Parts: sequence; structure tokens; C-alpha cells
Amino acid sequence: MDLEGWSVMQTEDNGHLQRVAPIQAASMGWPGLPGVPTTPVVKRVVRLDVPVDKYPNYNFVGRILGPRGNSLKRVEAVTECRVYIRGKGSVKDSVKEEKLKDKPGYEHLNEPLHVLVEAEFPEDMINSRLDYAVTILENLLKPVDESLDNYKKQQLRELALLNGTLREESPRMSPSMSPSMSPFNSTGMKRAKTGR
Repeated sequence: MDLEGWSVMQTEDNGHLQRVAPIQAASMGWPGLPGVPTTPVVKRVVRLDVPVDKYPNYNFVGRILGPRGNSLKRVEAVTECRVYIRGKGSVKDSVKEEKLKDKPGYEHLNEPLHVLVEAEFPEDMINSRLDYAVTILENLLKPVDESLDNYKKQQLRELALLNGTLREESPRMSPSMSPSMSPFNSTGMKRAKTGR
């Protein structure tokens, strides 16, 4: 596959075909290649405080993590930033948290609950990536009434799916229709008599 001679080349090494990508050409110092950073790569960390003082009974950690950590993984995948939940309440087991508090690497447990967003990108891209991640996380850190929280409903549905306990609703029934309001339970719809 020779697309204008440079985009993809294949070489044979020990009987296996390998792709030589444009990134290898970039290491040779050829300018103007797409996807190759032209500004230096920098690392930045942004801290978001979790409003546990205002909303002490709200499960912020569960909302950010989601079922089996999948919601957090999705945020990381979409933004390409690392997200860390730190501070008091970031460890699930409070007894274990107390034991870890004074150990090296766990100093953050003495601080209030917070989220760290870490990004490592070229200088001209890093602010937009961090802003995107911060916007998503700030929305997750806004408490929502449980009856209106579609995000939590999605998370609970995903958890039921993962656990194998998801009950699909009938496509003919609207979500607001309870089983007792089924058209088959009404007095106008009776079952046909069988030959008994």
C-alpha cells in the first residue's frame, strides 16, 4: 500500500509484516506532517473541589465513578485526560482510610474531597482539553434531584446490565404504564376460552 509514497509503508521483519507510520517520519525531523505536535508537550493539573460541605448526603464519588468505574473511564476516554478522586471520602472503606491517612502517598486524605484533572498535551491544545474535562466534571458535581437525574438512571441501567438483572420494558408499553395498567388486564380485553 503506497499512498503517495509516505503515509504507510510495510516492511518485512522475521516473516511478519509491520506498518511504518508517519510518526517515524516525524522523528527524522520532516516538517508539516499531520498529527505531529509543533509546540512542546506540557503537563498541567487542575483541581476541582467537591461541594460535600453544601451537600453532605450526596454521593459525588459514586456519580463520578459510575458502575465499576465505567463513567470515569468514559470521561477519561472522551477528554484524553486522567481524572483522580482524592481527599477525605475518596477511599470506599472509612476504616482503611483512617489507617492510610498518615502513610506516604496518602497525604491527600487529610484534605477535603476533590478531583484532580491531569493532562499532557502540546501547549496549543492543553487548555481546550482541560476545559472540556473540567466542564464535564463540573456538570457531574452539580447535585440533581433523583427523580430528574437521567445520568443516574443511565448508570443504574448500566449496572443492571452488567449484573445481568436488567428487565427490558415491553416496546408496546410506555415507561409510565405499570403492569397493572396493561391492556390485557382491562375488563374490555378478555382471554379466549380454551376447550376445557
